[in-house]
Amino acid sequence: MLRAVDALRAIGLRKRFAATSALEAVTLTVPAGEVHGLLGANGAGKTTLLRILFGLIAPDAGSVRLLGRPLGGPGSAALDQVAGFVEEPSFYPYLSGAANLSLLARLDGGDPTRARVERALERVDLRERADDRVSGYSTGMRQRLGIAAALLRSPRLLLLDEPTSGLDPAGARAVAALIRELAADGVAVLFCSHQIGELERVCDAYTFLRAGRVVWQGSAVALAAESPASEYVLATSDDERALAVASARKVDAVRGARGTLIVRLAAEALDGLVLSLAAEEVAVRRLELRASPLESMFFSLTEERPVDAARGGRAAVAEAAGR
Repeated sequence: MLRAVDALRAIGLRKRFAATSALEAVTLTVPAGEVHGLLGANGAGKTTLLRILFGLIAPDAGSVRLLGRPLGGPGSAALDQVAGFVEEPSFYPYLSGAANLSLLARLDGGDPTRARVERALERVDLRERADDRVSGYSTGMRQRLGIAAALLRSPRLLLLDEPTSGLDPAGARAVAALIRELAADGVAVLFCSHQIGELERVCDAYTFLRAGRVVWQGSAVALAAESPASEYVLATSDDERALAVASARKVDAVRGARGTLIVRLAAEALDGLVLSLAAEEVAVRRLELRASPLESMFFSLTEERPVDAARGGRAAVAEAAGR
């Protein structure tokens, strides 16, 4: 039975395209007020899932309820108070940002007034560019305009596909803050992104897809408890002694590129390693996070490997999880 707090509930979704299975038995629940991260490598089925949730394509099996109502096609009443975009938002390039939003509001049966449009633009920091043609907008600005268009619907459920794509760090942080603000007001958000740092900043729970199947699902707290250890790049004054200290503390450490070490350990164990190195008069010259718990989990579950920018190669983080 659907709980009153479930904004999104998809059960047993299956979708095939010819001989290719895009989704297989995918189940997903997003309660009101939760920001849920959707992750997976290219081809994992994320876009197919979002298209089903928007009513753009029909699943071969399974069911979807949005805000308590069964989803039909694109005009389904279940899509009332549901907003967002899949892949990237599209607008008329020869119209201004404000004119595009006003037109969308009118087509949607909403309030097309300038005041309402400007409020939406202000929330995504585009009010000063309201009257500029969209053809002159950067990729990041078009992404923010897409979020503004979604906000015009006063949504209770947001489905966002790469909303921070093309944004500079400040813009991405602003979008993340807006998403958390909306969640605090009870809006449920399904956030699909390759920007793992942005997901870590905002998400309460995660679903990992691999080859169309859910391979891990749970809360951010559960992910932190189950994920492989974080990876750090460490540069020292004496790598041989540093490796010996790491071995004595049972820390996984290997040689990296250009005189660095790669160490894998939980964040709370990092202080002890650094203090032990200092006690052995080994100076720490550089220490930086290479793979966070979420990144490590992603690489583990998807069999992807992080790129070591220092050497342009790939390094194993963990064996693929057999979930």
